[in-house]
Amino acid sequence: MASKDIRRCELVFSGARVVDPETGLDAVRQVGISGGRIVAVTAEPLMADTVVDVSRRVLVPGFIDLHSHAQTISGLRLQALDGVTTAIELEAGALPVASTYTRAEAEGRPINFGYSASWALARMRLFDGIEPGAPFETFAAHQGAPNWRRPVGPQQVRQLLDLLEEQVSAGALGIGVLVGYAPDSGRDEYFAVSSLAARLGVPTFTHTRFISTEKPGTSLEGALEVIAAAAGTGAHTHLCHLNSTSNRMIDEISAAIDRAKDYGLRITTEAYPYGSASTVAGAAFLEPDSLPRLGMKPENIFHMASGERVADATQLRRLRAENPGGLIVFDWLNERDPADRAVLERSLLLADTAIASDAMPMVGPDGRMVDDRWPPPREAYTHPRSVGCYARTFGWIVRELGLLPLPEAVRRCTLLPARIMAEAAPAFARKGRVQVGADADLAVFDPETIASTATYTEARPSTGIDHVLVHGRFVVRDGQLVPDALPGRPIYGRHHNQ
Repeated sequence: MASKDIRRCELVFSGARVVDPETGLDAVRQVGISGGRIVAVTAEPLMADTVVDVSRRVLVPGFIDLHSHAQTISGLRLQALDGVTTAIELEAGALPVASTYTRAEAEGRPINFGYSASWALARMRLFDGIEPGAPFETFAAHQGAPNWRRPVGPQQVRQLLDLLEEQVSAGALGIGVLVGYAPDSGRDEYFAVSSLAARLGVPTFTHTRFISTEKPGTSLEGALEVIAAAAGTGAHTHLCHLNSTSNRMIDEISAAIDRAKDYGLRITTEAYPYGSASTVAGAAFLEPDSLPRLGMKPENIFHMASGERVADATQLRRLRAENPGGLIVFDWLNERDPADRAVLERSLLLADTAIASDAMPMVGPDGRMVDDRWPPPREAYTHPRSVGCYARTFGWIVRELGLLPLPEAVRRCTLLPARIMAEAAPAFARKGRVQVGADADLAVFDPETIASTATYTEARPSTGIDHVLVHGRFVVRDGQLVPDALPGRPIYGRHHNQ
């Protein structure tokens, strides 16, 4: 529809196939933008200062990434080139939240950003005295600290809960719980964190405790802990990267989640379209003796510092001891194997599962995270999900495999994550939609050519994405990054400034 008082727009996109996942609109329309908002969606011609012909293209809400560790300017620029207009750090989170927001606002960001309160960093601070810094870098650097993974007593849990509540009051979007990196931490503590989240009315975002198909400690047990917390506390619980933490138990986990949702529990999920993952070498679940429980061998692990596959358990133990925060990529399944690929497909197709990238920082040939500069060094690279998750969704999952119709894929990348976050952050009521009054966070792409070209050693930007706007400003125009555009805004939780 078009607003009756529209006379002239600042910008009009003309002739695109417009997909609005909330109203079901899927038709050729003109989209008018002024003042950072959508002011017209109509079949009638519109007058504007600038008219961009986007015939034979698809215009959709900008993609909303619920799981991005690539929170630098350059990391978010690479995500913008993948059609992302909002990328938030929810699984690992930040601490302290207030200064993390302040620093990002002062530097500027190309797309919208936000953070949960970090359970892992809170533990590092309280039990190892770790000083705060850049969230992911701090987490990676202090993997080897002696106390943060251990179980603690009631008094320490109380301190932890107080610190997390303080962060939510400062504007955090919820509580990120990397319990899979500290599986020996108490289950009573996890339940207490969920109870806190329920009382505050914010979600938890959990990397589940276990990844395995062997008892005890299966992936199913890890998922059931999250489901039980939702049942016992009433909290909104979100399971991160359902594809990799479910391993080969996706059918059992999917059935449990579906039944729990039927009972009214608030459980949400996300996945990314890759059969490999990326994390720190010191992750608890990558302990060499545990790899068979994941269906893995040391050679399934690619060590990013050396650019080589890990040869054996002895080398893996050495890498974990020498640099537990060093980044690695590991294959949890083989995408070329039909049975394995079917597991990945089923994890993506669970009803109401959002697409989320789990974007990682870029590293150089020495394995260290590179400085935040643009363009990134030619030799820098990262897991391809960090730069191509959404283009791969539309190029591979939609166009090549035909597993999702395009409008449903749009919904999973836009409206669904906006609704997952709606209660926690009021700003999401204006995102994930192509409607009058919505934020002009938009992506325009060619459905016939959109594709991820990134590899595990080259961070090539996605192709087929013509334009990306954030609050009505071009961040990507005619397929090229606009280098001086930093229109991204912070997205705060509901308790900010209360």
